[in-house]
Amino acid sequence: MAIEKVFPMTKEGKEKLEQELEQLKTVKRKEVVERIKIARSFGDLSENSEYDSAKDEQAFVEGRITTLENMIRNAKIIEESDLDSDTVSLGKSVTFIELPDGDEETYTIVGSAEADPFEGKISNDSPIAQSLIGKKVGDQVTVQTPGGEMQVKITSVQ
Repeated sequence: MAIEKVFPMTKEGKEKLEQELEQLKTVKRKEVVERIKIARSFGDLSENSEYDSAKDEQAFVEGRITTLENMIRNAKIIEESDLDSDTVSLGKSVTFIELPDGDEETYTIVGSAEADPFEGKISNDSPIAQSLIGKKVGDQVTVQTPGGEMQVKITSVQ
């Protein structure tokens, strides 16, 4: 039997996935079924682009439902009390400055299931997070990025 992948995430991240799953099951699934029903009424399915589009959307929705159910089933909630207060770890926000220019950046390290770089949430599997995890305030760290190495100094962990 295959070993299931564990998805570390915050409590809020799991709740967000549960809400998305509920939306897909109760609303989106019904909308897609209705689109298929309407497209079928147009006649010949072999040249019916609306039908093909609706079936593709149905496949996507069902796939996403399966993915979300698996992630939720195998979620491991990161408890705040389990974390050392000044060490970078999953579930923490870390602020650092790039050396030598001093640009400041803040990221929250989350599980891959809830990563969203546009909201400042990076996956614990990302090169930046991998370089920072386990480090403390004041540490200087070499971060491997696709664009090359970058030196940073951690200024705060929350």
